[in-house]
Amino acid sequence: MQIIPKTGFKGLVENWQSDLLAAISVSLVALPLGLGIALASGVEPMAGITSAIIGGIVTTLFRGSHLTINGPAAGLIAVTLVSIASLNDGTGQAINYTLAAFMVAGAIQVVLGILKWGRFADIFHPTVIRGILAGIGVIIVAKQIHLALGTEISSLSIVEDLLAVITHFSEINPFVALISLIGLILLVWHSKISYKLFHFLPAPIWVLVVSIPLVYAFNFFDLHTMELFGNSYDVGPNLLVRIPDNLWDAIIHPNFAKVGTINFWMAVVSITIVASIITLASSKAIDKLDPYKRRTNLNKDLIGVGIGTMVAGALGGLPIVTVIVRSTVNVNNHAKTKWSNFYHGALLLLFIFLLAPIIQQVPLAALAVLLVYNGFKLASPRVFKQVYKQGVEQLIFFITTLMITIFFGLLWGILGGMLLALIIHFLLAKVSYQNFFKMILKSGTNLTSTSSGYYILKVRGIANFLGTMKIDKLLGDIPPGSEVKVDFSGVRLVDLSILELTYDYQRMHENNGGSLTIFGLDEHVSSSRHKLAMRIFTKEPTHKWTARERKIQKLSEEHGWDFVHERLLDHYFESFYFFKSRPIEYKSNSISGEDNDMQWEISDVTFDEGAYLALEEYKTTVECIRLPFPIPKFTIEKRDIIEKYIDRLTAHKDIDYVKYTDFSDKFKVKVEDEEEMSNFLNEKLKKLIEESDIHHIESNGEAILIFNDQMRLARLDEYNKMIRFSQDLRALLW
Repeated sequence: MQIIPKTGFKGLVENWQSDLLAAISVSLVALPLGLGIALASGVEPMAGITSAIIGGIVTTLFRGSHLTINGPAAGLIAVTLVSIASLNDGTGQAINYTLAAFMVAGAIQVVLGILKWGRFADIFHPTVIRGILAGIGVIIVAKQIHLALGTEISSLSIVEDLLAVITHFSEINPFVALISLIGLILLVWHSKISYKLFHFLPAPIWVLVVSIPLVYAFNFFDLHTMELFGNSYDVGPNLLVRIPDNLWDAIIHPNFAKVGTINFWMAVVSITIVASIITLASSKAIDKLDPYKRRTNLNKDLIGVGIGTMVAGALGGLPIVTVIVRSTVNVNNHAKTKWSNFYHGALLLLFIFLLAPIIQQVPLAALAVLLVYNGFKLASPRVFKQVYKQGVEQLIFFITTLMITIFFGLLWGILGGMLLALIIHFLLAKVSYQNFFKMILKSGTNLTSTSSGYYILKVRGIANFLGTMKIDKLLGDIPPGSEVKVDFSGVRLVDLSILELTYDYQRMHENNGGSLTIFGLDEHVSSSRHKLAMRIFTKEPTHKWTARERKIQKLSEEHGWDFVHERLLDHYFESFYFFKSRPIEYKSNSISGEDNDMQWEISDVTFDEGAYLALEEYKTTVECIRLPFPIPKFTIEKRDIIEKYIDRLTAHKDIDYVKYTDFSDKFKVKVEDEEEMSNFLNEKLKKLIEESDIHHIESNGEAILIFNDQMRLARLDEYNKMIRFSQDLRALLW
């Protein structure tokens, strides 16, 4: 049985080791990113570290989330730059005025949290938000790429900044660009290199580690000229990070002299909206990765980041939000409570005092390429592809919002994107203007309970992002553990935002022992097979089969197995350790059979790795073998030679599991009970596992899960290997 970690100071005492080890990894990622985000925001490098420290030490005490990390984020670079520019009156106080705007924005967040408006971000269309973030990514790339290449240009528009890379190509400083190129290679290939020693440090730290020897090689410490291919290039201390020798000198204070101006309040509104959206969306995303399936108190989260932002603004720091990439690192390193965020802030405070002389040797190009890489990921082709998979209409929302954000700013991007979404919903719904808004705001959506004890949520009218708060409130009224049916049969149009909300609730509700069935979408069509694609009412449901799916159906018919082609939710997979922090989207193409009293099923499973900005979607083929008797809980994975020797240096206790050493060194084995495992794992079973081609074998105590490669779907010939393994397994266990 999985034991939920204690909260508060009891949780601090109980889980300090796991949280501290996770915080070490997080702080190593946060250090270079904090420096880079500050520089890109037009403030001193220490402002980013100040925010990260406050985000850890202060925000932790007030927030409502369990595993998120708080600090400065790349998503606020653009709004900070615009705020500084709009408040510049030539007195040199623009940054001080902006710090005042940070403090007011933080205070508003605290008020919103107290008023329990923690879910107000739900009214912003998810695809519009992704478009905003993609626009921010383009802005980051445009503003940082010249620093990464060593070129100097006047401040131009975003498009002109990007085009200037070509027009100023001949002016690239090769000694600066070399540092950026090596850093970019490290960032791209870090996750793809299987050499485990390389993973002792996160990719951003490797970028700094490798860049410092080049600083010495090119002598950036003295201003001088270097020759290459007959051209001269200037290098010197101006290309290095500057932080004060006395770190207390980095503290600057806000100036509220502009509080009566429109520009000041435009900055406040922009900061409040963008920071709140990023925080709330990121917190909800990390909840999906929490192995213990806890839910964030979003109102307390707003209060926590608001207080943190007020303190940061008072001391010269940047706004504090929930940062998705660092939060994902935290989850992946097995943090258990909110205290990992506290430790990460304390470690950064320690690092900055110990490593200040080294930080002063870091080239600006190394930090710039970190931001260029992160900015590119926000607007990469992969993001466009993911959005398109959810429907062509989502791609239209996304691209339009992105373009408005680039040319007109963040607030106009949000307003323009949401207005476009409403217009397209109106055109697709094919109703009058008056009926359109009536079907949204007075739709007749209601929750009822039956005499047999289950609840029915009947969604009616037009279900789009403007109705998310109402539906969320109705779902919140359903008692935990109850049986629920959500009926979409009376809906004219179902938007992605409503489907996302419903599926998220389904996952949470079923994790708490309840059940939820979604029906009524069979007569709706969409432009995509994605489960979140917008649905429009029709009486002509359609679907297409791939060649592989037809072959799987034929294989099942030849052997007399059952075959189910439809995409289905199956939260049973989440009872396995591998899927505790990898949310299952759906399973499909399931073939199943029964061998006496042993049941097996092979399915294509789509799951998420990471969340939100760090989200990667994968497909794999798994076999689930259900047994008629209990067995020990365990995970068995193949590992490479390097991991064999360094595993004991990096490992720490996972969820209710310990390392099991009485097995082949070719495998990494973790068990819940060593004695039970020793009694279960006889020599013949060991030999079967060692000689199999199975990559991952796992037991949840009543079933065994196996798959060959978590990154791809199985070939048809691999199905036979899986089935043969289950037959051999049965022969040994019976």
